[in-house]
Amino acid sequence: MRNIVLTNEFLDYYNSLPDKVKTKYDYVMQIIKSQYVVSEKFVKHLENTDLYEARISVGSDAYRTIIFAVDSQSFMESKNVLFLNTFLKKSSKQYKSEIEKAESILKQFMED
Repeated sequence: MRNIVLTNEFLDYYNSLPDKVKTKYDYVMQIIKSQYVVSEKFVKHLENTDLYEARISVGSDAYRTIIFAVDSQSFMESKNVLFLNTFLKKSSKQYKSEIEKAESILKQFMED
């Protein structure tokens, strides 16, 4: 069983979502908790970073949560993952600023 740690940034966004989207998030989080090998449909490595993204699709909306494997270089081997920040994907250009935001949250989390 994998442990998921939720940051305040993630929780603030999650709590603002419609129930239909929360239900899909809960489903994907259950997969992440209970399966060590997770399909790229749900979790994908972000190129040139140590970060991954949880992928939630509801209708035509694509939500992304940047996550960090706390205790391993590999998400698949990690027993603890940290959900950093979430956004509604509009374009691939958005990733740079969201990754910077995630790295800032991660840095703050590690200092605390």
